[in-house]
Amino acid sequence: MTARKKKRRPIREYGWREMVGLPDLAIPCLRAKIDTGARTSALHATRQRLLRIDDEDWVEFHVPVPGTDRSTRCKARLVDRRQIKNTSGIAEERFVIRTMLIIAKRKWPIELSLANRDNMGFDLILGRTAVRRRNILINPGRSYLAGPPANKNSNAAKNSVSESAKRTSRSKEEKRREHRHART
Repeated sequence: MTARKKKRRPIREYGWREMVGLPDLAIPCLRAKIDTGARTSALHATRQRLLRIDDEDWVEFHVPVPGTDRSTRCKARLVDRRQIKNTSGIAEERFVIRTMLIIAKRKWPIELSLANRDNMGFDLILGRTAVRRRNILINPGRSYLAGPPANKNSNAAKNSVSESAKRTSRSKEEKRREHRHART
């Protein structure tokens, strides 16, 4: 009897920041930081509220649209509540959901913790458990190598990429001014 070789996907190189989609949450395009130093992935979510639907726990939350006063209302089945360390190293209880992630033309399910990331530069952090065993190489010196996520409506995703990039890009001078202001 001969052993069959398992066909491996080619290794894909992505940058430390990429545009991704979360189609189950009706978010076609979102800037994400891929942080292999973080174990858990986190999505910026406001107005979180626990619901009971058909004897199951669900969570309703809002994901702010960058650069606007609008937000996307989302609902997902609650997978868990976990103690997760925030960026300051302090453990806090967070809701955890499972959703589909799209990077370029690849998609797979991931777990996301819901957190208030108001003061963070990215609304989505993809931790190492989200990218593990996916034949992915993260290049820390490059960004946006994947292109827009291949959602059902690719044109909407492409438009969303350019609009998001316009809204969220800031000049080095703006960042310096903010940093100086924060120190005073």
